[in-house]
Amino acid sequence: MKPQLPPAVPEVVAAAVEGLTSRLRKKLDTAVESYAALPVAELDGTLSVKCGEDAEVTLTPGPSGTLTDAEQAVCGCLLAPRCLHLAAILSACPVAEPTAADDVSGAEAEPPPADEPPSTEQGAFAQEAPATEVLPGPTRAQVAAATGLRAAAAAVLAAGIPTAGAVPQAELLRAAHTARLAGLHRAEAAALRVVRGVRAARTRKDGPRLAGLVADLRELLLTTHRLASADPDPALVGTARRTYRAGGALKVFGVCREPVLSATGYGGVVTHLATEDGRWFSVADVKPGGPARARAAGTAPVALGSGALDHARLARGGLLISGATISPEGRLGSGRGVMATPLDGLPWTSGPLAALFGRPLREVVADRLAMAPEEPGGALIGCDLVVVGAAGEGLLARELHPDAPEEGPLIRLLPAHAHPDLAHTANFAQLAARPGIRVRVIGRMDPDRAATLRPLAVGPVPDTEATLRLPADRLDRVDLGYDRLGGTHFPDVLSPVEGLTGAPADPLADSPLWRMRRLVELAVAGGRRAVAEPARDGDRRGSAVALRRGGFGTMADLATALTAEADRRTRDVFGRLADADSDPYALVWLSAAVHLAGAERALVKATW
Repeated sequence: MKPQLPPAVPEVVAAAVEGLTSRLRKKLDTAVESYAALPVAELDGTLSVKCGEDAEVTLTPGPSGTLTDAEQAVCGCLLAPRCLHLAAILSACPVAEPTAADDVSGAEAEPPPADEPPSTEQGAFAQEAPATEVLPGPTRAQVAAATGLRAAAAAVLAAGIPTAGAVPQAELLRAAHTARLAGLHRAEAAALRVVRGVRAARTRKDGPRLAGLVADLRELLLTTHRLASADPDPALVGTARRTYRAGGALKVFGVCREPVLSATGYGGVVTHLATEDGRWFSVADVKPGGPARARAAGTAPVALGSGALDHARLARGGLLISGATISPEGRLGSGRGVMATPLDGLPWTSGPLAALFGRPLREVVADRLAMAPEEPGGALIGCDLVVVGAAGEGLLARELHPDAPEEGPLIRLLPAHAHPDLAHTANFAQLAARPGIRVRVIGRMDPDRAATLRPLAVGPVPDTEATLRLPADRLDRVDLGYDRLGGTHFPDVLSPVEGLTGAPADPLADSPLWRMRRLVELAVAGGRRAVAEPARDGDRRGSAVALRRGGFGTMADLATALTAEADRRTRDVFGRLADADSDPYALVWLSAAVHLAGAERALVKATW
């Protein structure tokens, strides 16, 4: 395989860029694009990139494979270390995850793969603060760090993707490092996601989603704005790492496996587990490697106890664990002293898993949407559905529930991962070819789409013939990312179901909100100048009129305020145009983005 550039911590990248002269900074983006395409040579763990006849950058990552110190990156040119070659190569390196060197030694820590699925643990181990406790606000250092990080994020927003090059990114990385030193771990993590998103969008790699970058930038600006205003909410600070603590003896039963694919190159599997009293846990195996790593991890040994069980068997079996270690999110650790004995598994129709299918889907979704905005998609949902037909890359289905005999809304089922190395797409094709099939589903709701679930596993519905027929060793379940459905798993004859007369309406996509969504995304994709264009062309109230006509008066006012603020220009005492202040513009954009997210959330709730 071709050697890749190693990850670099934010402070190393920021220091290299800050050391450049203003003349070299203007050439940095072109140099990054040029040097990133150069071949990387590797010898005994040392990487080198030849940037010219007299310039060779040498990278010597530490034991973790990450560049954590400026001395690990050197250039052979005469201007080093304040040279363009070194700054460009470091700017092309992936952004490393935060290290945990400043944490208490001896504690077991989780690996930090980005973008892995949210935990399904519902706070069983969290200790609530007393009702009378007065929470202290952020310190002066934290307020100052949040203010600086907010200013750097506002500058990236005003620039937009086309002009948010290596220099604005380095300033954001430097501010993120300062936030980490001040203990603002949530803000730092959001800033690193924004940098990764901007880089992916600029290079058009990994199929970047503009909506994801908008959400990350919205969280970053909202978190830093509240911290800079001395908001005492402890959730705004976040945690540096997820430490494990003793959990005693546990008896857990497998529920399903979930492939993990990260935009930052991680791949693996998470096996979800449940106890007899209904608590949720998980075992993860996530490392750098991408789709191939995710596929192979599905049958890899479980790093828990003796390791005699693999993830495929654990998903249909169980474990009796002594000396368990548990993270606050419910992740089971594999440290020394943890002993695990394999057990027979439980079918979905008995024990704690049966309760997962005991409530109407509408009630379960209402509870999920009542959570904090970042939480509702995390917990697993169980339901019985009848497949109606195919819809694009997904399926349409209706709920089967004895307590809700009336016809429910159409529910969209989308693959958790559409990568061809995984089995989701092939299994969806098998189900789409058999309308009328009844399936028991475990998956996650998609909080950003109208009435949408992303199934992780399916099984037969009890007391019906029009359902899956699985061998006894499958224990009545199929992990959609790993197992493959075939013709022998379906009944020979299925009762006809009422076909679709057309594509079902999507209230979220068909509402006038698309105008506001386009404006908010345009601000990130094109920058401040792009948002100001409608105002300069005399169309300042074009979108606002349509929004107001649709009943979104507040959103219309925010759209007008955003375009007006984007076009606001000031002059100095000599009448020359001055650089516009990014903070007021970012605050108006943040107000519009937060209001839009709340309106979309309300519409999603109504579709259920």
